[in-house]
Amino acid sequence: MKKSIQIGGAFIGLIVGAGFASGQEILQFFTSFGWLGIAGSVVATFLFAFMGMNLAQLGSRLQTNSHKEVIYHICGKYLGVVVDILMTFFLFGVTVVMFAGAGSIFEQQFGIPGIIGNILLALITIIVVCLNIEKVISAIGVVTPFLILAVIIIAIYSLSTMDGTFAQMQDVANAQKPAASNWVLGALLYVSYNIAAGAAMLAVMGGSVKDEKTAGWGGIIGGVGLGVLIFLINIGMFAKFDNISGTDMPMLYLANEISPIFGAIMSIVLLGMIFNTAVGMLYAFTARISQTDAPKFRVLVVICGVAAFGASFVGFITLVGTVYPTMGYLGFTLIAAIIVAWFRWRKKPEGQDTSEPAS
Repeated sequence: MKKSIQIGGAFIGLIVGAGFASGQEILQFFTSFGWLGIAGSVVATFLFAFMGMNLAQLGSRLQTNSHKEVIYHICGKYLGVVVDILMTFFLFGVTVVMFAGAGSIFEQQFGIPGIIGNILLALITIIVVCLNIEKVISAIGVVTPFLILAVIIIAIYSLSTMDGTFAQMQDVANAQKPAASNWVLGALLYVSYNIAAGAAMLAVMGGSVKDEKTAGWGGIIGGVGLGVLIFLINIGMFAKFDNISGTDMPMLYLANEISPIFGAIMSIVLLGMIFNTAVGMLYAFTARISQTDAPKFRVLVVICGVAAFGASFVGFITLVGTVYPTMGYLGFTLIAAIIVAWFRWRKKPEGQDTSEPAS
């Protein structure tokens, strides 16, 4: 169970990037639908747990150290080629986005030149990724408990100090322009994008254990944990919707409302979330192009990390607008393929080899 909890914590840390932890993504995909956003969080919880379980179990079953084997297993040899190429590209793209995001937080929150944030995150990420997979998983999961605690504090504060009624907050929500046309699509899009971003590293984490049940429970724990965080952030922001509407980082706004010190702590937690995602993406990207136990692996980590650092100067907003939308479509393909693979695996006679790739 300890290993399952470790995988679950790393799964949460991997998915919860700056947009999630700041509340901006939750605001657009859930809170903007008012009460229906809570129903959306239930849908997202189920999907995250189901997808997490399957990806981690497949990684364990195939004993993979990159996403290649899992992608070809669930997508087949033809579609698998396309998904593999796209996912590898996006792993690098998200790494670039995280480096750029660190620079933005340093500049906007602390008044420090953005390039210092870029350099520090790139340097620390490269050092951690050069370690073995067990230490990488531990590093990714280390910030997760602090985020959960911070989110619980903010949710309790928001509910206990809300000025208006929930009916009034619903009116504010009705005036918003959400990221999707309805709450169901909002939940599906959110899970889709995040699964596309996290599938590769989750498969690698599953491949780090031999027991499929242990890996599967890790995926479930992580998925449920993500759902709980979505619910808490959602309800906390909904209670203060009249205050946080229009802010770039609503959770950071609420943290600063509690105390400037707590706001500073929340900023550090946000940087920790960016670090988690950057480590997971860079590790999975380099593991796809080189065996992790090969002498050249660490050299490639440095080269790829420096390249991502250079690309990060394109700009955070530009990168997000380019990389993230396309990942949503890739995510839908992955979700469909995982569901089909799950049904095929369930129908196979007991004792039949389940490691054969889908045709």
